[in-house]
Amino acid sequence: MKNILTVIFIAFTISLSAQNYKEHKVKAGETIESIAKQYLVTPFDIYALNPDAKTKFQPNTVLIIPNSKIKNEAIEEESRELIGYKKHKVKRKETLYGLSKKYNVSEDEIKKANRFLYSENLKKGDKIRIPNYRTVISKQTLNNTVKKYTVQPKEGKWRIAYKFGITVAELEGLNPNMNDVIQPGDKLNVPNIEDEEEKPIETSYGYYEVLPKEGFYRLKVKLDLTQEQLEELNPELKETGLKAGMVLKVPAGVNTEGGLSAVEVTNLKMNLKNFETKKIALMMPYRLDRIDVDAVNETKEKIKEEKLLSIVLDFHVGVLMALDSAKQLGISTDLKVFDTRYRPSAVRSLLDENDFSEYDAIIGPMEEESFDRVASALKNDRVPVIAAMKKPKEVYSNVFQTLPEDKLLRKKMIDFVKADSLKTKVVIISDQAHRASSEALKNEFPGAKLIFTRMDRKNKTKDAFFIYPTELDNVFAAGKTIVFLETNNNSFASSIISMLNALINDKTEIVLMTLDKNKAFEGKDIDNNNLSNLKFHYPSVNKDFDESNSNGFVRRYQKEYGVSPSKYAARGFDLTLDILMRLASEETLYDASSDTIETEYVENKFRYKKAMFGGYVNEAVYIVKYDNLRIVKAN
Repeated sequence: MKNILTVIFIAFTISLSAQNYKEHKVKAGETIESIAKQYLVTPFDIYALNPDAKTKFQPNTVLIIPNSKIKNEAIEEESRELIGYKKHKVKRKETLYGLSKKYNVSEDEIKKANRFLYSENLKKGDKIRIPNYRTVISKQTLNNTVKKYTVQPKEGKWRIAYKFGITVAELEGLNPNMNDVIQPGDKLNVPNIEDEEEKPIETSYGYYEVLPKEGFYRLKVKLDLTQEQLEELNPELKETGLKAGMVLKVPAGVNTEGGLSAVEVTNLKMNLKNFETKKIALMMPYRLDRIDVDAVNETKEKIKEEKLLSIVLDFHVGVLMALDSAKQLGISTDLKVFDTRYRPSAVRSLLDENDFSEYDAIIGPMEEESFDRVASALKNDRVPVIAAMKKPKEVYSNVFQTLPEDKLLRKKMIDFVKADSLKTKVVIISDQAHRASSEALKNEFPGAKLIFTRMDRKNKTKDAFFIYPTELDNVFAAGKTIVFLETNNNSFASSIISMLNALINDKTEIVLMTLDKNKAFEGKDIDNNNLSNLKFHYPSVNKDFDESNSNGFVRRYQKEYGVSPSKYAARGFDLTLDILMRLASEETLYDASSDTIETEYVENKFRYKKAMFGGYVNEAVYIVKYDNLRIVKAN
């Protein structure tokens, strides 16, 4: 038996040698990611040849490393060498941050030279050592070289990655300073392959970027293409297999966006395995510079008057309660809170004064420009930045957009109606501003009756926001009729809701719906009794919690504050608990955010889908309805 194993090992070694594979002996402190970076391959490549490395990775382990066609040219690499120390006597108001900027060293480097600063604060009169470094420039040469490539018109990252047979992430790794949107004329590092090896972009085909943990089965469900079909179009798959980030050629007309199929809600409590302390930053506009903490009554009044501050504080309470719930599950959290003051300049200062590269997630900021600044600054460090209550201007690769897109809400509502097995009539009532979207809605329901508001008699270009009651005569026969009401006008919505309510009888059922539930359906002019009678349905990013069911968060909140939690407190709780549970179920938030994982908490649910060349967008949506003056989830 021993001789057989020896023969097999020798044969395997000869095989590896013939393919120019390398061996790497793991050193203390190394990770799969750092080794992959060293050899310019992906962790997936290493795991493919070393499956045991997923569970048995330790110093002195010998790994088989495949060749990479991505090699850097000889590059200059800067390093710093300690050559001595300067003495410094601390003056009044001096801080570690100020000294680090003054002497061009990091705060941690100062602490290492003065160990007492790990346990004590810097104070006037302290005599400390400031490390003095010199810059050493060395050249690192690898086997092959990269070459420079000039970006052509209409070329994006995925086109270039496909052309040179690499993933988008590998292209970004070769060009760390590359802009998010590349421009014609930009010079990029690409693998030094022969011109004839470059793959042409064929406009008669579509292209798809493989997502993390996506296998042939998932692609069959999403793209309706078998493994054999994909390999025929992409022959390299037979050698490399699927890799996250690789770009595949697919037939024209294939829906590369792919709809999310129904999945069961995932109970992450059953998957918890990563119990390292989670480092979370909460960036919110507390605007403490405008509050006098000594004037208690004045502060209370300010909280009542300022809606933004009230929202932020409610959200903050929800976050803290989520941390407590996570702690009971064994998940500890290091939370740092930062006041953005709702000003981009303040956020810029926070980024300059703090190192966020080691954080597991950043929640916020709320203000759009500030959020964009944080997400962009931390993109290269792959720190997840969570858009908690507003949609971001741009969904970078490290952004998690927690609010679903409006077009998805509309689609879910339409699909909900189409899924009704009963043959029901559809009526669409719309104001002039919603003419285009209502005509598109009629295309979804060709037999629907479409009624638009009348124009003003004097000003023919102005919407008068009314229809004649006679236009509803003979529209509602016995049975069920669904009415879509599309408007932003409160008085028009109120009049239509009243007219429809009056038409309900023992034989006639009218169900009111809308694709966009806005303020037109709220306020003193809208009778909630009428909405309940009409079983008003609409798509929503959240649902109201069910007070009839036991809920630990709601009970704790009511006990602590004497009232039910607001939707902002519930969102702070749901969002934060979801982040912590996902982080505890995998190594990173990215690993825990495939579109097969849907989670649901008090009022919110989350199911992320990675944009083809961007970040992650929540696509979990509720359809809710009025039922006996309560808003409940519609089935």
